[in-house]
Amino acid sequence: MADALFPDGKEQRRARRICTDCRVRPECLAEALDNRLEWGVWGGMTERERRRLLRERPDVTSWRDVLLADQGSQPKTARVKS
Repeated sequence: MADALFPDGKEQRRARRICTDCRVRPECLAEALDNRLEWGVWGGMTERERRRLLRERPDVTSWRDVLLADQGSQPKTARVKS
């Protein structure tokens, strides 16, 4: 059996489905992005998806701010590098 935090293939898809309804999904994804966690499914995203997002948005210094703003609890602003 594959490690639950570091699945691949079928297990990876299963892990992503579990993330869909998780109430801490944004915080989990922010943790992975802010700390550049390289392995496993975090916040519903695979390592490949997170790497792509980090490459596309190198200006973001706090993914937590960005993702929690998307929940509507804060204005949609992100900390970016000057």
